[in-house]
Amino acid sequence: MQMNCEFEHVIWPPLRLARMRGVTVVEADIAVHALQDPTIRRLMTLPGLDVTVAASVAAAIGDIRRFSDPQRLVAYLGLNPSVRQSGEGPAYHGRITKQGRGHARGMLVEAAWAAARSPGPLRAFYKRIASRRGKHIAAVATARKLAKIIWHMLSKNADYIWTRPALLARKLRSVELRAVSLPTSHARRGTAFDYNIPAKRAEERSRVEKAEAAYAAETSRWRTRPERQKAVEKPRNEKKGAILQHPSASACRAQCNAIRRGSDPPRRGWRSR
Repeated sequence: MQMNCEFEHVIWPPLRLARMRGVTVVEADIAVHALQDPTIRRLMTLPGLDVTVAASVAAAIGDIRRFSDPQRLVAYLGLNPSVRQSGEGPAYHGRITKQGRGHARGMLVEAAWAAARSPGPLRAFYKRIASRRGKHIAAVATARKLAKIIWHMLSKNADYIWTRPALLARKLRSVELRAVSLPTSHARRGTAFDYNIPAKRAEERSRVEKAEAAYAAETSRWRTRPERQKAVEKPRNEKKGAILQHPSASACRAQCNAIRRGSDPPRRGWRSR
């Protein structure tokens, strides 16, 4: 059903402006709620998290008091490794469980790829894991690290300590443009303009690069876990899958009689499975 043009012009001016800018109504509605939600604004201080990822993760988590520790949040998002253990034997860790909120888990993995390209301790963490296990495993490990950081941030009501103010101001400004709620003085320079100044941007980048170098220097002194020794296989016959068996009693008697006669002992009686 088409809407009356006069009614649309009077009642829905933000909708018409959003269509002119190519922004969907859903994105504009998310941006309006993101500006009013302190949790989403706090999550956007993390590198790699824009308004879409922050809103998705905040909606999946809900009240952070539901999770008593970071591991419970990681398990809720399905980012914890699976464990196989029998009795008191050793525990074997495998792939992630992929249980829980799959949409939020995918969002955090995409945010981890973006954080791996941004300077800071998270990039140093990604490089350390990627050098030993590969890029894909490092991305999942970085997403798990992001989930733990999110738990501490929301539990302690604190922003990310290594955030870049100019980059954060640019993120919030893009949200304001999506919300289609431009102030009357939008032509004036705001805090987001600092990101366009090369000296200001280089100053903030050097600060987080020092934190990245400090994390890399600290973790370089950690000892690597020794590789687990492989189990020794049982000796097998030339025939593939065959295991030697002891001869039967009749075969032993036949061999003894042949030895007394001075002839070659028969080889029957030795069977393999």
